[in-house]
Amino acid sequence: MDAERLHAKNIIIMTLEEAENAAIQWRSWMCLLCGWIYDEAAGLPDEGIAPGTRWKDVPSDWTCPECGAGKEDFDMVEV
Repeated sequence: MDAERLHAKNIIIMTLEEAENAAIQWRSWMCLLCGWIYDEAAGLPDEGIAPGTRWKDVPSDWTCPECGAGKEDFDMVEV
């Protein structure tokens, strides 16, 4: 099998949404009440939030695991 055919087998097809998400770097969100940080790349598997879950996709009723603050009490931070 030549290199071109091998390379063609490794092409991944994405939806437009997946491509847009891949183009945006992972972000971190900090609780303004206690300082706990949600990292989109890591997610929060212990609470059912898979790695790679964007902040906008975290359920609106989710609360900070450290202090119970709501999503409205978080701001994006550069880490």
